[in-house]
Amino acid sequence: MKIFNDSFSVSTNARNQMVDITDKVRKIISDSEISDGTVTVYCPHTTAAITINENADPDVAGDILLTLSEIIPHNRSGYRHGEGNSDAHVKSSLVGCSQTIIISSGKMMLGTWQGIYFCEFDGPRKRNVSVQIIGQ
Repeated sequence: MKIFNDSFSVSTNARNQMVDITDKVRKIISDSEISDGTVTVYCPHTTAAITINENADPDVAGDILLTLSEIIPHNRSGYRHGEGNSDAHVKSSLVGCSQTIIISSGKMMLGTWQGIYFCEFDGPRKRNVSVQIIGQ
């Protein structure tokens, strides 16, 4: 069994944004030379997240952000955290900080329309994404 670790940065240009990072993760898998195993994509930030969803139609990401903003508004009365980004913390917790994907024959077992997204909820910022691949 081998373990391969890598990371990359993601720059965002909006407060709420979803960035398709699928190709970056594919490249890291290729560089790892691990053909069968799992890849974990992890975001070490409390106001950002990682998710898997459709990447064929960009309107899907927009719809996700719209819905999250309606459910968890930026300026909701009652927030107690003093930095003005309580909504971003809640969104991050709901979406989650990581995703694990099976690798078979050197390829992620994503569905036809699936992609991996970095979700920014407190941008614009420059963020880091960590990737760990375990397998053989």
